Amino acid sequence: MALNFLIKLKILWAIYDIQAIYFPILAAFGVPVNVVTIVILSQGKCGLSRCITRYLVAMAAADLLVIIIDLILRQIPIVYWEQFIFLWNVSLCNIHAVLLYAVTDCSVWFTVTFTFDRFVAISCQKLKTKYCTEKTADIVLGTVTVVSCLKNIFWYFLFTKEYWLSNSSWFCRVAVGASHSLAWTVVEFMHYITTPFIPFLLILLLNTLTVRNILMASRVRSRLRKPSNGESPRDPEMESRRKSMILLFIISGNFILLWVVFMVCSILRRLDYLWISVPLPTFVRELGFMLQLLSCCTNTFIYAVTQKKFREELKNGVTYPFTMMAKLIR
Repeated sequence: MALNFLIKLKILWAIYDIQAIYFPILAAFGVPVNVVTIVILSQGKCGLSRCITRYLVAMAAADLLVIIIDLILRQIPIVYWEQFIFLWNVSLCNIHAVLLYAVTDCSVWFTVTFTFDRFVAISCQKLKTKYCTEKTADIVLGTVTVVSCLKNIFWYFLFTKEYWLSNSSWFCRVAVGASHSLAWTVVEFMHYITTPFIPFLLILLLNTLTVRNILMASRVRSRLRKPSNGESPRDPEMESRRKSMILLFIISGNFILLWVVFMVCSILRRLDYLWISVPLPTFVRELGFMLQLLSCCTNTFIYAVTQKKFREELKNGVTYPFTMMAKLIR
């Protein structure tokens, strides 16, 4: 037992040492990457519909805010708490908590709304023309933003204004005994159920239905378009659906893969306060934080891998300063 505890402790301290390097690098990389993504997508030159562009820009903006509010203003001060000990005298933690959980909800639910939009576009042709529009995207994204802000106002009252500078269990101080009250337990448990447990289920369900409909449509169109000589003609409609499906599945899969550890840890920790004990090493929770924050920096790579025009615009943006310098020298 003692040996097992020492092993877990060594792993935890090793992770803390990794975080001291990992978090600053992630912040230095994540901010410019998401800013570049927003700029490129906003120009509308990537060959994507305006509806899809709206969702992708919103997702990048939410990820950028998560990096600033969670990674830079929360995780880095926790890792370097000796340098940020002055935060104990800054009475803003409950406001910080509201903003942090609100932008996290937006980041997660924007992914859900994007998944649903692509499900409608691929599987519901009659509804597609009415739903998959810029106006609908703006309404959906605006509604999610407002609901996320309203939903997380209760953190202002549950937390105090003082920073705890720790992830165990929260980064704000709370009143003695409050975290073990039934009201707190219900509120926090529902918080983690709505983000990210329900989004997990919705994304898996929508992707399953999308795959089924694509396979069925592909079989039908193949039979209808099959020529007498047996050759398979090019089908632009199915190629377009296939590209949308690839983008959708990679984004959804990335979200599920990088959020699953955080989700499991959050729910199990709350079950523990309900006297349903499921032991989980502390280092697993820390890995969950690291993977969750990594998910805010990966979508740019996804776009670069799956979207040729995005790669071209990214290349043009990178080479533009050097091109201008070359012209000035000449």
